[in-house]
Amino acid sequence: MANEKQPVAIKKYANRRLYHTGTSSYVTLEDLAVMVKKGDDFVVFDAKTNEDITRSVLAQIIFEQEAKEGQSLLPIAFLRQLIRFYGDSMQMVVPSYLEFSIDKLTGEQQKFRDQLGAAFGAKGLPGSEMFVAMEDQARKNMAMFNQALTMFNPFAGAAVGKAPEQPEAAKEPGDLDSMKKQLQEMQKQLDSLARKG
Repeated sequence: MANEKQPVAIKKYANRRLYHTGTSSYVTLEDLAVMVKKGDDFVVFDAKTNEDITRSVLAQIIFEQEAKEGQSLLPIAFLRQLIRFYGDSMQMVVPSYLEFSIDKLTGEQQKFRDQLGAAFGAKGLPGSEMFVAMEDQARKNMAMFNQALTMFNPFAGAAVGKAPEQPEAAKEPGDLDSMKKQLQEMQKQLDSLARKG
């Protein structure tokens, strides 16, 4: 049986300094961000209480990355909606859904990169292929959302029209407005279900 590599322990002291126990040196949030990008796993503990504070440190790394010019990944609408979910009846579903979505995105990222590379490298109208690839990805995301929603709420399939797939009209290229309208309708239905619950 192969030994799994244990996560590195990082200690955070009262003076906000981070100590890497593996290298016996102090590190910065930027250093931890590099570790995450390389796939190195770590756990952050409060040096005084020994409490696991990994989540808050990772959130702090995201905050710093978002503050950098041209680095932001999280749209304002997403952040607002995420804040709305705190304390909402859907709060328990959100972490699983986000984890499911990011796993799917991670699995599809090479295919998506290839499509973007083909779009920008293609002859003809620059970027035209990119929009087709983006619409295709948006359709897949909507189908994934419907599937995830029905996994967590057996009544959601009935509320959304009993079908996890998009209607034929939404599958046509260039029908992004239709998809937006369907997403808004789904949001209204989710809100009404949340109020009833």
